[in-house]
Amino acid sequence: QLQLVESGGGLVQPGGSLRLSCAAPGYTLDYYAIGWFRQAPGKEREGVACISRSDGTTHYADSVKGRFTISKDNAKNTGSLEMKSLKPEDTANYYCAAVAVGDDSRLICYSDPAAYDYWGQGTQVTVSS
Repeated sequence: QLQLVESGGGLVQPGGSLRLSCAAPGYTLDYYAIGWFRQAPGKEREGVACISRSDGTTHYADSVKGRFTISKDNAKNTGSLEMKSLKPEDTANYYCAAVAVGDDSRLICYSDPAAYDYWGQGTQVTVSS
């Protein structure tokens, strides 16, 4: 069964940057769409960004547009979330998720967490001075 492992979280000052990675050991991500979600204490899980299985179609939450970049490297079997200009309100536990999609859905980016079958354990991002 596909397992996802996030890394790259940590403590960063406001305005700083972090790069989160999502690895799928032993599996190729060629046939998977990827999403990143976050959840802060006392808040509901929020969609951050998603990327399609093929062609790199992406979607971002309004709160992160222009600051975050999602990518997927099929050759390395990893997904990434590049985060810049971080704000204290970005503080949360960040999760990557994956769903296998067929050829007819390869260009679709899924924002709804219910669409995903596989989830990582999360990595904490704290933005504070």
